[in-house]
Amino acid sequence: MKKVALLGAGGKMGVRLATNLADSPYEVSHTEITEEGRARLFSAVGAECVAQDEAIAGADAVILAVPDNLIGPVSREIIDSLSPGTALVVLDAAAPHAGEMPEREDVTIFVTHPCHPALYAPTSGNTDRPDLFGGDQAVQHIVCALMQGPEEHYEACEKIARTIYAPVERAHRCTVEHIAILEPAMSESVAATFCYALREAVDAAVRRGVPEQAARDFMLGHLGLELAIVFGIYPGGQFSDGAMRAVELARPAIFRDGWIESVFDSDAVLASVKDICTHR
Repeated sequence: MKKVALLGAGGKMGVRLATNLADSPYEVSHTEITEEGRARLFSAVGAECVAQDEAIAGADAVILAVPDNLIGPVSREIIDSLSPGTALVVLDAAAPHAGEMPEREDVTIFVTHPCHPALYAPTSGNTDRPDLFGGDQAVQHIVCALMQGPEEHYEACEKIARTIYAPVERAHRCTVEHIAILEPAMSESVAATFCYALREAVDAAVRRGVPEQAARDFMLGHLGLELAIVFGIYPGGQFSDGAMRAVELARPAIFRDGWIESVFDSDAVLASVKDICTHR
C-alpha cells in the first residue's frame, strides 16, 4: 500500500496524522471540507487539499480522520467509489462495532487506535513540552484489528498505523470488539469518569480550606504512587494498613454493587458505541 487518502486532514487528529505522513514513503492526498481546516493543514505541513473523489481515486488506503458520528455517513458516501482491495482505515472502534460500516466484501476495513504514551514510560524529546497524546516525541503502543479483508492486508495496514502514530513500540492485534471494550468502556466510561471524580475530590478539599496547589500536588503525587502499587509497577510497593482500611470503608460508599458489569456487559458496550455514533 503506497497511495493513501487522508479524509478530514485539517482536523485536530487529521493534522497529527498528516504531519507524520509528510515524512513517510506514502503518497498522500489530503481532503478537508472547512476553510479553517485547510489553512491549519497548510500551516502545519504545507499541504494543499484536493477534492474527495480525486483523493480516493486509485487509493490503496483511505484513512477516515473524521468524528465518530461521521464515520458511517462518510464511509457510505465513498464506498462505491473505492477500487477493489482498498483498505478503509478507521481510527476508532465505535462505528465499526455499532454496525455503521457499509457492506462491500472486496474492501478491507482496518481499525486502529493509539494507547497514548504510558504514564511510567521514560520521557523523550522536549520534557518542557511533554508529548502526552503521542504521535510526536514519546513512544507509544497501538491496538489494531482487521475487521474484514485478506490476512495479508493486516501487515500492510499495521505499517500505516505505525506511521501515523509514530513512534510506536508495540502494536497489539485485537478484535473490533476488544477495541470497543478498551474504548469507550475501559478508558472513557471508567477511566475518564474517574479522572473527573479525582478532580472533584481536589475541588472538595480546596472548598474546605486546603490551599489549591497543595491539594493538586498531594493528589497527583499520591495518584502516581498508588497506581504503581495497584498495577505492580512499584516492586515491593504496598499500601499501609491505614490506607487499606480507608479503601475498605470508602468503596461501598462510592461504588454501587455490579457497577463493573453495567459498563462492560457486551450489550452495554454496544449501546455506548451506538450512542456515540448517533449523538449530535
